[in-house]
Amino acid sequence: MPSATAPLSPAKQFESFLARYSPEMQRVTRAALAKMRARLPGAVEMVYDNYQWLVIGFGPAERASEAVFSLALTPRWATLCFLLHGPKIPDPDKLLRGSGTRVRHIRLMGGANDLDTPAVKTLMSEALKLAGNPFDKGVPRAMVIKAVATKRRPRRVAANS
Repeated sequence: MPSATAPLSPAKQFESFLARYSPEMQRVTRAALAKMRARLPGAVEMVYDNYQWLVIGFGPAERASEAVFSLALTPRWATLCFLLHGPKIPDPDKLLRGSGTRVRHIRLMGGANDLDTPAVKTLMSEALKLAGNPFDKGVPRAMVIKAVATKRRPRRVAANS
């Protein structure tokens, strides 16, 4: 039996981080996370509750340097980030944004449903090919809390904006 001071499980910690967001962003996040989990069996989910955003990285192991994708949550939208080989991913529809040397991203302005569009599915498939399909489908999904900021920006949109 866990003691009253036992640490929260990663899933419960994640839920406490997500609770700071509006009900709409919580809904979008849960739906996007369910789609990512279905698409990436065996992924390790690395959670970073940063000053700026709540981020969930998806990789084959707990090393952030091996993450292929991440979901970054702002108070207004979720963003799908393509890590590692972002600039090398063929993007005929010009959906990917950003100009860094490693990462590109897509704002999920249509919510989690954007993950189901053929163009986004193709981008994700291409990213996995470039990463060498590192996810072991036989390994159970795991969530790891990697960082928790002591100070955070507000997670909800201000009432007057």
